[in-house]
Amino acid sequence: MKYETTNTVLTFILGVLVLLGVIFALKTINRTRELRSLTSQAMTANTGLIREQAFFNDCFEYSKTHPDISRILQPFETKSASH
Repeated sequence: MKYETTNTVLTFILGVLVLLGVIFALKTINRTRELRSLTSQAMTANTGLIREQAFFNDCFEYSKTHPDISRILQPFETKSASH
């Protein structure tokens, strides 16, 4: 009788641990998918920012030889672009 009760308790604990393992595995899969999606979105945003920065740098370099567009670029100037 004592072994039967111990066996039942241990089987129940094992079942709970298996269920928790499955739940944590599913959460890990979902979070991994979300992370990959966010990483892709971040890379896209960073690529856009890099392109915009390169475009503005080109504009500022062009404005050195064509000062007539300097007034258009003034709102976009930063300390790093003016040096």
